[in-house]
Amino acid sequence: MMRRAILPLLFGTIGCAILIALGSWQLQRLYWKSEVLAEIESRLSAVPVPLPREPDPSADRFLPVEVSGRLLPPPARVLTAVSGVGPAYRLISPFLTADGRRIMVDRGIVPQDAATEALDYTGSATVRGNLHWPDEVDGFTPEPDPAAGLWYARDVSAMAESLETEPILVVAREISGDPAIPQPIDTTGIPNNHLEYALTWFSLAAAWAGMTGLLLWRIRQRPE
Repeated sequence: MMRRAILPLLFGTIGCAILIALGSWQLQRLYWKSEVLAEIESRLSAVPVPLPREPDPSADRFLPVEVSGRLLPPPARVLTAVSGVGPAYRLISPFLTADGRRIMVDRGIVPQDAATEALDYTGSATVRGNLHWPDEVDGFTPEPDPAAGLWYARDVSAMAESLETEPILVVAREISGDPAIPQPIDTTGIPNNHLEYALTWFSLAAAWAGMTGLLLWRIRQRPE
């Protein structure tokens, strides 16, 4: 009986060890992701600073800034859909800062059927928000129509070329007097499902152990 049980026992032990290791790795990822989200939340809520001269897309991602200047026409319209609003445009406007720099400001959203006022809005403004270089373009994103100002994702470098600005995007948390609805950056769109993954692996390990135990019991019941 012992000879017949060696291979199932070895197979069951190795399988359980692998599944438990995968569950433990997901717990490590959970702790790492929680720290990352906490760091992002801390940065998002920090006191705004002046716009850096040459912001770095990695080191300055989510940096809170405050800029004063003038919103310029025409805004780029990023087609989107928002829960509770429906089809909408996310407006990305050129912004001339008080010290003469041209950057971009993500002003927020407006419903498609009520976009005229926001599209025409220009003038002096103080913007508080966060620097961002969103990675939204993939192989399924339709080609934009820069001439018509219509986009399907935020592409900072391409938009900057079209709007003749620096490749700098400030996602507004608030803009004085703007009819657009700000869509500030937060962490709700960043998934953190590692606890569910860990529980799945540990459950599979328990099932594997149970099946191995059942097989060993059946082997033991067989006559030599």
